[in-house]
Amino acid sequence: MIILGLDPGTARVGWGVIQTDGAHCESIAYGLIETDKETLPEIRLQEIYVAINTLIKQYKPDAVSIEELFFATNAKTAIAVGQARGVLLLSCATNHIKTASYSPLAIKRCITGDGKADKRQVQYMVTKQLRLKETPQPDDVADALAIALTHAFSYRMKEACL
Repeated sequence: MIILGLDPGTARVGWGVIQTDGAHCESIAYGLIETDKETLPEIRLQEIYVAINTLIKQYKPDAVSIEELFFATNAKTAIAVGQARGVLLLSCATNHIKTASYSPLAIKRCITGDGKADKRQVQYMVTKQLRLKETPQPDDVADALAIALTHAFSYRMKEACL
């Protein structure tokens, strides 16, 4: 199974593609989609849409996992990230790909065993679990891989229960 993990944002969208056979996971590719803050918001969203469609066509994922939004204070940021997340979901729907969403707490708990883990702990575990030589940078990329791994582990758990 090929899984595309996405860490949504307007300025930066982290992405990571992994493959799992049910016993182990490996990284296929990962990276960052960046948009210029000086560009009109609708153009930035269009750039994200085009880039995600390109990734989907290139890697042909069986599923996409996306981080759920959690913002306690900054409504302006939450709205912008929500718009970007909507574009990601639209791209998946347009390409007929199943999606799953995971909260930051669920991702941290799945990857590290601790829902209150910090970024460094998540990065460390992603690097170890995927047997990478270096920690993926920036944080958004490591987060995207963690989101993909969360789905791989959740998918395996669901399959084991069937």
